[in-house]
Amino acid sequence: MANHESREAFLGRALGHVIDGEIVRPTDAVIFESIDPSTGGAIARLPTADGPLIDAAVASGRNAFERASRKLDGFARSRLLWRLADTIRRHKSLFQAIESLDNGKPFSKAGYDVDGAIAHFEYYAGIAATLEGRHIPVSAGREVIARREPLGVVGLIVPWNFPLMMAAWKIAPALACGNACILKPAEQTPLSAILLAECAIEAGWPRGMLNVIQGGPETGARLCRHMGVDKIGFTGSTAVGRSVMAAAAESNLKKVSLELGGKSPNIIFEDADWRRVRVSLPWSAFYNAGQECTLGSRVYVHRSLYDNVCALLTDSARTLTLGSGSEDKDLGPLVSADQRDRVAEYLALARLEGDVIAGGHILQRPGYFVEPTVVVGAADDARITQEEVFGPLVSIYPFDEEEEVVTRANHSIYGLASAVWTQDFSRAHRVARALEAGTVWINGYDQFSPSVPFGGYKQSGFGREMGQSAVSLYTQEKSIWMLT
Repeated sequence: MANHESREAFLGRALGHVIDGEIVRPTDAVIFESIDPSTGGAIARLPTADGPLIDAAVASGRNAFERASRKLDGFARSRLLWRLADTIRRHKSLFQAIESLDNGKPFSKAGYDVDGAIAHFEYYAGIAATLEGRHIPVSAGREVIARREPLGVVGLIVPWNFPLMMAAWKIAPALACGNACILKPAEQTPLSAILLAECAIEAGWPRGMLNVIQGGPETGARLCRHMGVDKIGFTGSTAVGRSVMAAAAESNLKKVSLELGGKSPNIIFEDADWRRVRVSLPWSAFYNAGQECTLGSRVYVHRSLYDNVCALLTDSARTLTLGSGSEDKDLGPLVSADQRDRVAEYLALARLEGDVIAGGHILQRPGYFVEPTVVVGAADDARITQEEVFGPLVSIYPFDEEEEVVTRANHSIYGLASAVWTQDFSRAHRVARALEAGTVWINGYDQFSPSVPFGGYKQSGFGREMGQSAVSLYTQEKSIWMLT
């Protein structure tokens, strides 16, 4: 990969899987297209990984783990992760252009994602050199060393809404702990994964430590069932998460971690700092065209501020600009025709279950654009209240009492994220403790750091990515007894 390769030059290459550091493009493979969601036109054609090719990727990973990774101590892995972060930074403009084109997100927002990926590799570069076991003095004459060891070959399946960043969330800790990785990007957004694997080779990682296989759901299912894969890390829908668990159980009982859907409550009390709410609320409702599992799609607002919040979100829905990634507007399109059609069904449902006070339409233009939509009057048990839309649709609900709103906020199968807006910090912490969610933001929204654990309660998944917590996802503990 050239240091200053253009987007056009990259797309002009023969793209495909990356195995043992080489692009692999079988001539007899089933081909799928990567679509520009801003236009509906194809931007690349890629091969689907079949069973034998997945076998080859797993064998490559196993060979790299046995022959190369075991020779890399924590300091060596740390240096390689730093180099990988620096390599991504050198190619940032290409990553940003590819991510914006492939996903459709605004160019500047794609830049945030690249920076976030770099930060994760840098953070885990620090972790790699500090992984430690434990000494347990059991009794006189008996001591135990508890070691953390890598799992081996891990399969990592990432979604299409933040393709590069979600890959970094998984690959960085997995490599830091000494595992070989097989990355399967979503078939809607396959391109940045190729660049990432090439950057790993350029940074000096042994070939086979990061392989990429392309394809759709069947490719992911085959990876989950593969007897040579020791763990699956998955981010995606709750329905597919169940399938991942079933495949793991039916094969070799491989470890599984799941980051799944969300329907997050954003709770605004009467004493909230309105200036900060005004800045945050439009983005916590509509960022990434609503294609983010943590977004505050259920806004619970104290009745005294209800009209203000309705007016704010209605105005935002009408003034936020939409366009292609290269136009760098506020919001881009939905990722695919299928996703647009799915959201269209919820827009129709919103008219039945509530009142649409802003938006509510598919834009009649090339690409998959949907108006930011605001709904009021929906019941707590309505489908648009309970189900994850994954599009730019937000519902607003008035409340009167603290205990009431906590009960309503927890009335969900999901528990990924939530927020509390109040200047009463006793109430803020009381409500935060009561909310059934893996993340609670107080007087803010969508704050992330590589050092802070992230994951869900209930059907939003299990396991914690990021921070020290991710080490447990990619290691296993061995107890060594020493009898003296």
